[in-house]
Amino acid sequence: MKTDDIKSKIKGSIGREIFFYEKVASTNTVASNLAEQVAEGTVILADTQEKGRGRLGRVWVSPPGENIYMSIILQPQIETRDATLITIMAAVASANALRKTTGLNISIKWPNDLIFHERKIGGILTELKTDQKGILFSVIGIGINVNTDIDTFPEDVRKIATSVKKETGKLFSREEIVAEILNEINNWYMILKAMKREVLLAEWQRLTSTIGKEVIVVIGQETYKGFAEAIDDEGMLILMLPSGEMKRIHSGDLTVLR
Repeated sequence: MKTDDIKSKIKGSIGREIFFYEKVASTNTVASNLAEQVAEGTVILADTQEKGRGRLGRVWVSPPGENIYMSIILQPQIETRDATLITIMAAVASANALRKTTGLNISIKWPNDLIFHERKIGGILTELKTDQKGILFSVIGIGINVNTDIDTFPEDVRKIATSVKKETGKLFSREEIVAEILNEINNWYMILKAMKREVLLAEWQRLTSTIGKEVIVVIGQETYKGFAEAIDDEGMLILMLPSGEMKRIHSGDLTVLR
């Protein structure tokens, strides 16, 4: 991947510094190790990952030369209880960037999936380091299936995944998509830092495919079925249970029921 092509399109502070690796275990691992030594907005890019991670310990399939595997280092001066908003911000930015660059109407499935026609085209893994004072740094991992043939993925992944190439029949410049994502993150991160949460949450609401649907959420050993009512000011899902009780959910594995 040509980092100079990306940097030439960068408009803000996010992505001015990019470290590119042919192969890493995980871009989030590299970013976490560098986070306290580099400037905020530094980006880690890899052509492939040997141990790409999704949420809940899942493997992120990372074939070389085809897709986007990227982590962004941020130092958000926000309360720890608002940390979910970092993922909300990254999802909004990524969805908008993909819509602009590919023409696909990408939606967001709470809390971190980028969806096209009910199939996952990308995902976000946010990891934090905190202390008693708050968030020391945040690493936002973003994986996007761009030019990959989904048929090469394991069968369990093929059932739920898609790619830009599969949906459009075209190959796309990864550099152009990366630059657009970084520019969108720069814009939405400024909104998050200003704590204009109503602006951020309104945009998430416009892009989501979750709210208004019947869903199942698995949290560890517990399973909840209900109606996805909204997200609150901290980005938590508000689930209306069959009993009428409203349950706030910080994170979990969500399935939309057809």
